[in-house]
Amino acid sequence: MRRYVTEFIGTFGLVFTVGCAVMSRSPVAPLAIGAALMVLIYAGGHISGGHYNPAVTLGVFLRGKLPRADVGPYWIAQLAGAFLAAWLAKFTIHPGPIQALSTAGAHAIFSAMFAEFFFTFALVYVVLNVATSKDQPGNQFFGLAIGFTVAAGAFAVGGVSGAAFNPAVAFGAMLMGLLNWGNFYIYLIANAAGGAVAAYAFRYLNPGDVIEGPLAPRPAAAGAAVSQAGVGAGQTATPANPAPPANPAPPANPAPSANPAPPAGPAPSADSPPPG
Repeated sequence: MRRYVTEFIGTFGLVFTVGCAVMSRSPVAPLAIGAALMVLIYAGGHISGGHYNPAVTLGVFLRGKLPRADVGPYWIAQLAGAFLAAWLAKFTIHPGPIQALSTAGAHAIFSAMFAEFFFTFALVYVVLNVATSKDQPGNQFFGLAIGFTVAAGAFAVGGVSGAAFNPAVAFGAMLMGLLNWGNFYIYLIANAAGGAVAAYAFRYLNPGDVIEGPLAPRPAAAGAAVSQAGVGAGQTATPANPAPPANPAPPANPAPSANPAPPAGPAPSADSPPPG
């Protein structure tokens, strides 16, 4: 439950920042959004992974670092956070009439879909490489890299697609009137495809980093986990071949005993004559 609450809080903070920055027409909205994502990842990454994005959750699952049972609850928590944040951002800014981003025409639709696909791919690809790779354990720059990926995309294609790169952000933006509900399929398809392609690209480029499967056990517990897996599957674990016993050392020859002393004769009795 702690992970789901963390995802709710992080997605709420991200969508609230998006709404306030865009509706207030801040000239540095992309930087504000990227910075908010960065600090929220640092805040909650150690608990839930700091996804705050259904496309990232999909990519991490396909990469093999999130159990299937957590995917649905993560998505629900993210959409719930986006829903609440959208209404509170609109209440806070109270911007009046809002002009939604126009995507009229085939060219505009294709451009928006490609922009969302590419930068969602870039975002998830960066997340997988800086936050899940065994080649970069314990690095401290993952939040900065992820936040700047979003900021770069927002500066580049914000006027083309709205720079959601995140179905939860797109959902919140539609609730705030920043995007058209009729274009939700653009974000759903492009973001999901970008996340999936990024996961398979990571798996292809890092074959030695994905063989352990979801949530690999720590080395100390690996042996126990393997044994339990075998028993659970109805298999009997085969013990390792014991080392051949060492040849027993031959017993030492007993030391030859000294010649036994002849037994002493019987003591003379009192009635016997003294020796002459």
